[in-house]
Amino acid sequence: MKTNGARFLESLGIPFELLEYEVDPEDLSATTVAKKIGMPAEQVFKTLLTTGGPSVHVFAVIPGNAELDFKKLARAAGLRKSEMVSLKDVQPLTGYIRGGVTVFGVKKPFPVFVDETVILFDKISVSAGTRGTQLILTPADLTKGAHTPEAHA
Repeated sequence: MKTNGARFLESLGIPFELLEYEVDPEDLSATTVAKKIGMPAEQVFKTLLTTGGPSVHVFAVIPGNAELDFKKLARAAGLRKSEMVSLKDVQPLTGYIRGGVTVFGVKKPFPVFVDETVILFDKISVSAGTRGTQLILTPADLTKGAHTPEAHA
């Protein structure tokens, strides 16, 4: 299934592979996704939208088996604090629903911070922009796509 995330990467000429899996709406965790696609959880990166205050948003892309360190993210982003965006705000801000958020082709351009462990892998998995579909790509291509000015639809 072609997703907005996949179309966005195609528009940049960034190679990727799409992997589909059966979605359990009761369990959208990255560790479950990892089991379903046959990759280690630390190689399946989840995309989280955080806020540092009114109209201040930052994406964090972290390993599926990790918890986000909000203080570390705030320091890296030059913010006083960081916390998760409320669930009701995720879709209006990104265009994606929980369990399908990706940094590719989002509604509004937000800074993207990727966990440094991404460099440990030749290929990683991130959401393709919909539940049940993952993008497999290189860490360099994730970074390239995430920091392209045209990245934001």
